[in-house]
Amino acid sequence: MNNVTLNNGLEMPQLGFGVWQVPDEEATPAVAKALEVGYRSIDSAKVYENENGVGKAIADSGINREDLFITTKVWNSDQGYDNTLKAFDASLDRLGLDYVDLYLIHWPTPEFDDYVETYKAMEKLYHDGRVKAIGVCNFNIEHLQRLLDECDVVPVLNQVECHPYLQQNELKEFCSKHNIYVEAWSPLMNGKEVLQNDVIQEMAEKHGKTPAQVIIRWHLQSDAIVIPKSVTPSRIEENFNVFDFELSQDDMRKIAELDRGLRNGPEPNEMNKR
Repeated sequence: MNNVTLNNGLEMPQLGFGVWQVPDEEATPAVAKALEVGYRSIDSAKVYENENGVGKAIADSGINREDLFITTKVWNSDQGYDNTLKAFDASLDRLGLDYVDLYLIHWPTPEFDDYVETYKAMEKLYHDGRVKAIGVCNFNIEHLQRLLDECDVVPVLNQVECHPYLQQNELKEFCSKHNIYVEAWSPLMNGKEVLQNDVIQEMAEKHGKTPAQVIIRWHLQSDAIVIPKSVTPSRIEENFNVFDFELSQDDMRKIAELDRGLRNGPEPNEMNKR
């Protein structure tokens, strides 16, 4: 398992387990399987409505808390300074934890213009030692720049949609310049056509791996943090089994050529749902 070091010195597993769209009752067995396979980073969110299930799997696992890296997120309707502090307490309670390793703003929702106040509340949680790191999700360059200009703590990462059809190169460059990691959600494009792509299929055959494993390996070698999600035990295992092969420079170049700016989810400036 590879770890990365975030800009505040905290270590985080580069490969984590996501639970988006996993119902609460399914989250417990899915996270339990992920932990059994070897995942130590779990990514949840208030809006997923599965923090209870995630917390139960953590409690039942018998793994030392300090050996786990737990992420959750503040939802759009909970943004603003006081709301964020309340939402954090509620998430902690559902997870059954004393702290989380990483707390993220789920979307910038620029129409409501409260993400700076939200982030300032997260800075308080960080300074109070209730979270070990803070960051954001789905922030475009202009949203990140505003945080850099108006806040004190540089986000450790920006979790965004990223896969071979949406490689986010300009955003990655900006983040790299400011020592902010990019973390990929929907890294397999929700299992859509990218897994059927001929280039990916050929590569999988060449390496004796599945298309999903090739794409996860591409993320890792692109220096991104990646959080594939599955509730299928065999796939949970398969997605973790990516440390015993390497893509060549030629493989990486061929995947780079697949970029087509194709989003599966919303454009961040258009996501204002509360």
